[in-house]
Amino acid sequence: MTQRAKGALFGLAYGDALGAPTEFLSMTMIAERYGPRGPRELETGRVTDDTQMTISVAAALAGGPLEPVGFAERLRTEFLAWAISPDNDRAPGNTCLRACANLGDPGVTWQEATIVGSKGCGANMRVAPVGLVPDLTDDDRAGAAQLQAALTHGHPTGLAASELTAFAVWWLRCGAVAPKELPAALRERARSQRRVYRADWLGGLWKQSHHPSPEHFVATGWDECLDALDRLDTALAAGDRDADPCLVTGSAWVAEEALVTSLLCFLLFPEDPVAAISRGATSSGDSDSIACLAGAYAGASLGFPAWPSHWENVIEYADDLHRYSSVWD
Repeated sequence: MTQRAKGALFGLAYGDALGAPTEFLSMTMIAERYGPRGPRELETGRVTDDTQMTISVAAALAGGPLEPVGFAERLRTEFLAWAISPDNDRAPGNTCLRACANLGDPGVTWQEATIVGSKGCGANMRVAPVGLVPDLTDDDRAGAAQLQAALTHGHPTGLAASELTAFAVWWLRCGAVAPKELPAALRERARSQRRVYRADWLGGLWKQSHHPSPEHFVATGWDECLDALDRLDTALAAGDRDADPCLVTGSAWVAEEALVTSLLCFLLFPEDPVAAISRGATSSGDSDSIACLAGAYAGASLGFPAWPSHWENVIEYADDLHRYSSVWD
């Protein structure tokens, strides 16, 4: 249990910083710049909106009791502060920007403000702190994970993928599930939740969609995540550590692909966190989001001492990462 919350938050930031320079590069361009193994050292420690919004979620979690109304208001406040920050210059996603613009209208509920058709990876790139808070019930962890996604990404697949991402971090952080058992455990979780609509956390969000019932709404998301987990099994069975991880599990621009492609990178290198985030950074897809989630899994599993010690002095937002990880370690 050695500093696993710190390992996860710093690991997320390390992966984000390592993958940011390669996000829009082809595999050929990455190899030409970094060699066949890809980047293995932080160039500047500069992160993207992935880490910035993770810190926003962490601040909302730490800011008061975890209950739906208060947490939603704190998330709204934190997301709006991020949206107008001068540091918000890291090519943030359009969905997050559009939703935050809507959230800025005090007369609009968050259910009306969200982009209900979007399942972009912004839903789960920032959810790791929900997986680090101890002493939560499974229902509260699931509700909080879905709610933080739902304020910007209202698509049911974004909600389901965020819940699974948070549970993967939590199970690794507390040692409840071994890395090799994660895909099966996540599939079981998805099947058990397939018809569960968390009205206490989501309110009438489903009514913003075209679905005929809340159960139909959520089932769509869980089914897409189950399909993605099947692709993860296929990629793990192949066990190719050198191939582009996006080839089988997807480029991770959407939430379910961000979940499984980042898991693939971690599970190919469960004892080598630098190799895991390097594999994510060496990809043809959303490399910073893939690597940041792989870093969160690796850090939650192995703890902070598993990371290169000098990176702590390089990474951006280290004070925030220290502050929130100390609350949960």
